[in-house]
Amino acid sequence: MCGIVGYIGERDIKNRLIEGLRELEYRGYDSAGIAVMQDGRIESFKAVGKLLNLEEKTKNFSTDGHGVGIGHTRWATHGKPTELNAHPHMGEYSYVVHNGIIENYREIKGMLEKEGITFLSQTDTEVIVHLFEKEAEREDDLFSAFKATIELLDGAYAVLLVTKKAPDTIFFARKGSPMIIGRNSRGEIFFASSDAPLIGEAEEVSYMKDGTVGFVTSETIHTEGDELQFVPLAGDKMTAQKGGYRFFMEKEIYEQYDVMSDTMIGRVLDRDIHFEEIDEEFLKGISRIKLCACGTSYHAALTSSYLFERLSKIPVNVEIASEFRYKEPLLTDDTLFIVISQSGETADTLEALKMAKEAGLKTLAICNVDNSSIVRLADASILTRAGIEKGVASTKAFATQVMVLWMLSLYFAKKRGSLSEERIQEEIKYMNYVPKVLQKSLEVHEKCKRLSKRYLHGHGFFFIGRDIFFPLALEGALKLKEISYLHAEGYPAGEMKHGPIALADAELFTIALMPKTLLYDKTKSNVEELSARDSTILSISPEMFDLADDFILTHPHNHPMLEFFEMMIVEQLLAMEIAIRLGNDVDMPRNLAKSVTVE
Repeated sequence: MCGIVGYIGERDIKNRLIEGLRELEYRGYDSAGIAVMQDGRIESFKAVGKLLNLEEKTKNFSTDGHGVGIGHTRWATHGKPTELNAHPHMGEYSYVVHNGIIENYREIKGMLEKEGITFLSQTDTEVIVHLFEKEAEREDDLFSAFKATIELLDGAYAVLLVTKKAPDTIFFARKGSPMIIGRNSRGEIFFASSDAPLIGEAEEVSYMKDGTVGFVTSETIHTEGDELQFVPLAGDKMTAQKGGYRFFMEKEIYEQYDVMSDTMIGRVLDRDIHFEEIDEEFLKGISRIKLCACGTSYHAALTSSYLFERLSKIPVNVEIASEFRYKEPLLTDDTLFIVISQSGETADTLEALKMAKEAGLKTLAICNVDNSSIVRLADASILTRAGIEKGVASTKAFATQVMVLWMLSLYFAKKRGSLSEERIQEEIKYMNYVPKVLQKSLEVHEKCKRLSKRYLHGHGFFFIGRDIFFPLALEGALKLKEISYLHAEGYPAGEMKHGPIALADAELFTIALMPKTLLYDKTKSNVEELSARDSTILSISPEMFDLADDFILTHPHNHPMLEFFEMMIVEQLLAMEIAIRLGNDVDMPRNLAKSVTVE
């Protein structure tokens, strides 16, 4: 959520910053800005809306020679998306960019206003630059002033600050909001909120720990406390490009059968499930599981709750992280606390993990990003290996999360002796089919494209399913509303008659998940009830359904999880094609951000 970039070097600074911000567009934003300092002068530009607007504003501005620059894409929290509220924010001689939330900014702002400071914006961020300049009047050197400023801030932040009084320096600090520093053999220094802007630029990077405070010039990198640990940066620019697809979301849907193989390799063996991330002692004393996540990851957790209880025979509780944090939960030391996050920086999930750690629980993270905050904090972590996911509406991250959780439920089953060896072998056999199922599932893309034109109007969508297909219904509804802005809800099919069926009419579209391997007749009965009330029915099933107005035929399978993954693809493609027909930006839907690093 929001994005930061920084640069020290001799190449075109403006272009380095804007190109870096472009790589962070997927995080979601509503304004953008840059500040460039050369020869002791600072030029700043800000624009509301897309980066194209910032590019237009800077088209007559060029940079040449050595200098420093900072840039930011803002997702509005304090104050509306306006140019005044966009970053960088300026003082008399300094500029700052910031991700996160300063929780005590009102107290700081009140104090500064009493000292005669005039604020231009409604943001919490502006207090940082004014506070720094006040501290600079009291301290002997600028770094001491910056440290004193950071010590007064409560909340979460990733901060970059430049000042005319140190024209070759960027000051930086990180607490609770991700920031990476990179460097290369040409002496260039880079900052970014994620790996994406650094690929192809930096040769090695350091993932800053919480509490890192420092400054950097072209000659030195200085930090207080722990020294930065640099590691080679893997990947190349092509991994972050669209590769001929219309949208990143489309590319990521099509990548799912490849990344699923990556997720499984070395873990799904011929006759066993193996996680090198978990040692033999890890499950000792564990008699229950608590899963905690947000959004799409919460739906993956709900799906796995059926699998853990069915296969592992272990009680499972699933929590929404934003609710868990404030409910005074009962935590017992026989509980394994599992958190799930694509980015590893999800603020509510990270705070929930901290609560579990403080309560003395064993913790396990399922995540897509190595070296992320959640991965570093958890006792053990399993990476989903989905690769960079730029589309805000998660696709391949969800698929790989569900697969890891399915594997984990089988791993637990073997360790606990809750399944026979024959049943374990059968599950492994079907797991190995999943990449092929995902590939064959894409055959319905053209059908989804044709059908999409019939589902652009009406007063809403019901996605319905039973058992593991209920969380999949929730996920299908979420995908549709995220990118199409149409109202959609997911329901257990059996709940229709307990209230929601009152909405049924010809303008209500029901997307019915009707797997043959699991409760087909029960689901069919629920769909018939909706059809009798004139709801428009789209059936997703391997079997034709007479009362369906439309249908998408899936392949016949012998295991519910194979049907699950195929129907998942159908939901993703249908949501994408409806959104495209409505003219929406599929990769960057309004009001949303890829990585939710604030409450």
